[in-house]
Amino acid sequence: MGVKAGRVDNRKLEARPDVLTYTTAVLEQDTEVIGEVSAEIWFCSSLPYADVFVRLCDVDAQGRSTNVCDGLVGLTGADEITRAEVRLWPTAYRFRRGHRIRVQISSGAFPRYSRNSGTGEPRATATTLKPADQLVFHDNEHPSAVILPVRAGD
Repeated sequence: MGVKAGRVDNRKLEARPDVLTYTTAVLEQDTEVIGEVSAEIWFCSSLPYADVFVRLCDVDAQGRSTNVCDGLVGLTGADEITRAEVRLWPTAYRFRRGHRIRVQISSGAFPRYSRNSGTGEPRATATTLKPADQLVFHDNEHPSAVILPVRAGD
């Protein structure tokens, strides 16, 4: 069995209770994102060691959500409210009119990224996995955001 590469339909993943999604309204015009994509996620965990994973997706007119780019950052001191700065892969992508832009947020993306055990042990040799509860904040005091380098129209 080979590894599946390329664009993947994310709907099954996005239905999980441990994955947050935020989706725009239907786009009235093509939107080009070109360059460095990043996210500032206000986050807190029940453990001091946690990851924040962010994925940018394109949702077509049939509701199929496909990955555009993503990134993950590991945190220490995650048991305090903190601003996680996540650098996603740079991209050059056109979201078509009639599509929507979606952002996924979770605290991991195994097997794409190795698991964070929650213990502080090195990822490659960790032997214990601890479950954790995570919170993402998006209010006036904690303005979580995704920063998209949108190309201005002609």
